[in-house]
Amino acid sequence: MTIIKPFKGIVYNPEKINADDVMSPPYDIISDDLREMLYHKSPYNIVRIDSGKNSADIDKYFLAKKYLMEWLKDGILVQEEEPCFYGYEIQYSYKNRKKTLRGIVGIVKIEEFGRGIYPHEQTYSKPKTDRLNLMKACMANTSIIFSIYRSKERVTSQILENLKNPYLQAIDLDGNLHRLFKIKDQSQINEIIKELENKPIFIADGHHRYEVALEFKKLMNEIYPEQKDPPWNYVLMFLSNIEDDGYIILPTHRLLSTSLPVKERLENQRDFFCLSELNTNEDIQDTIEKLGPKNIGVYLKDDKFYILKYKGPTLEYLPKELRCFDVSILEEVILKKMFPQRKICYDIDIEKGIKMVKENKYDAIFILRATKVEEIERVALAGLRMPPKSTYFYPKLLTGMVINSFKENF
Repeated sequence: MTIIKPFKGIVYNPEKINADDVMSPPYDIISDDLREMLYHKSPYNIVRIDSGKNSADIDKYFLAKKYLMEWLKDGILVQEEEPCFYGYEIQYSYKNRKKTLRGIVGIVKIEEFGRGIYPHEQTYSKPKTDRLNLMKACMANTSIIFSIYRSKERVTSQILENLKNPYLQAIDLDGNLHRLFKIKDQSQINEIIKELENKPIFIADGHHRYEVALEFKKLMNEIYPEQKDPPWNYVLMFLSNIEDDGYIILPTHRLLSTSLPVKERLENQRDFFCLSELNTNEDIQDTIEKLGPKNIGVYLKDDKFYILKYKGPTLEYLPKELRCFDVSILEEVILKKMFPQRKICYDIDIEKGIKMVKENKYDAIFILRATKVEEIERVALAGLRMPPKSTYFYPKLLTGMVINSFKENF
């Protein structure tokens, strides 16, 4: 059963900062150059806490704790006196379409996967080590997990649509407007809790952070077994209603670097694939979306686009819910079997990927269709996971909009 609660959030004090200067994208999309730029934007940019740099003699986790404590002491960050929910809204554009993403921010009781909370992607171990070290140092959730749920009643959605007077707003690096509202009305708080209490939650963006929160909970409960329902039993989460259609799911394409001849190997697998050149007037992404499952776009060093149609056998060794995904075909049949010695890079930007192929940094870019939310629900409820980087939820939540401190929520 899903349990969501209001909490005493830690937020920036808008009287002391410019919100545009102190927010940061999620840690997992921050390059070294972007980190430097964020460091120079403001001495109070959240990147110093959530994704900082080591100094000459102090590690970044100690520094994160130091900044958090100092900023609270100096009033740069302020603590809510009473528990509340937060409404989080993003007004954004994508391919000339204007959209609005809305969701509720609260703390959700941590459960083992499959007990009301469901992942849909596999994860890597390295980012989890980093997130665990940060959580131990700060005793807080410094960034928000992006999750989705489905409710046709749209009770919480209607509350969010009618919020006025944002506490904080900021423009992200893509020019999108992020607004944070405080929800303190007890009747609205009760309605939100009631609507979400039995709803399955699907993690959209933040699998590593949730798994780390689960591990941290177990560690802390071993140290403090006498605590009843302690604050680390909960994790900071943004929840958006699938019925609102506020987000976009983008595909994450694969860039391949290999010593093997890509086109020749693809053409030689005629029992499994049909490789056909694409007309130069056609858009590769639109084409594969229209063609549907088992069609993967390819751009090669000959400066041509191709459609790679899979006609081979069903991947019987995979669970049936995963067999028809283009990303499964790409990972299992092409990348693992045809190019065993390879380097893979992930990117959502096709034009950027094409440029890297033209510059001989990679040998090919494989272009995928977008995953549908219904497919995510089906895989997750079956207790399965898609390959890493199967989805890219857009827009991204800003880090720094609100923090959940375990110390302050005892």
